[in-house]
Amino acid sequence: MKRCLMFSTGMMALLAAVPTAIAPYSAQAASRSAATAPAAAPSTPQAPIAGLYKALEQSEHSGAGIGKRSAMIAPQVDRAFNMDAILKRSVGLHYDQLSPSERDALITAFKRFTIARYASTFKPGTDATFTVAQSSVDEGRTIVHTTIGNKNDSPESATPIDYVMVQGPDGWRIVDILLDGHISQVAAQRSDFKTIFSQSGASGLARTLTKKADDFLQE
Repeated sequence: MKRCLMFSTGMMALLAAVPTAIAPYSAQAASRSAATAPAAAPSTPQAPIAGLYKALEQSEHSGAGIGKRSAMIAPQVDRAFNMDAILKRSVGLHYDQLSPSERDALITAFKRFTIARYASTFKPGTDATFTVAQSSVDEGRTIVHTTIGNKNDSPESATPIDYVMVQGPDGWRIVDILLDGHISQVAAQRSDFKTIFSQSGASGLARTLTKKADDFLQE
């Protein structure tokens, strides 16, 4: 499970185990609670994560092809992630110098890549299980603690994944993902993104992400 959660460009990251003082609850229950919040402005840090996990559960249980699974996941990815903030930190200072059209194209490619990766990973028969715990504050960051495992595994063997959340005009959004407590998605992908960007610019990075998305979408 841990390997399938890693983006091929190093885009996913892991965080330390959920603190024992934080009692996890199921993603399904959390998503029902989140459904009462405005769609465009999740009212709690957990709400967008619960919505994303619910979509992934539906994807793997749908029996649908990857195109339909992508369509199921896409709205929750759009709602959960602040793609602009993630790309800005991943690309670096040059991101602010992009034209609006270059930035839009890069965000579109990054979003498509993210959706395709999720649809490819959580396919029918995956049998992943999701839990979402309460949020905590660490060094000024709001972090939502979660785990992803397999229904045949013990809870202790589930992979802990934490999300760094920031509240903006559109509600709470993901700005980083942490694996094993310290491996940051943004940090892991920064080297790859900067290298591609320096060699071929925003258009080259967008093409690379589009190609990776196309590869994920082949079933």
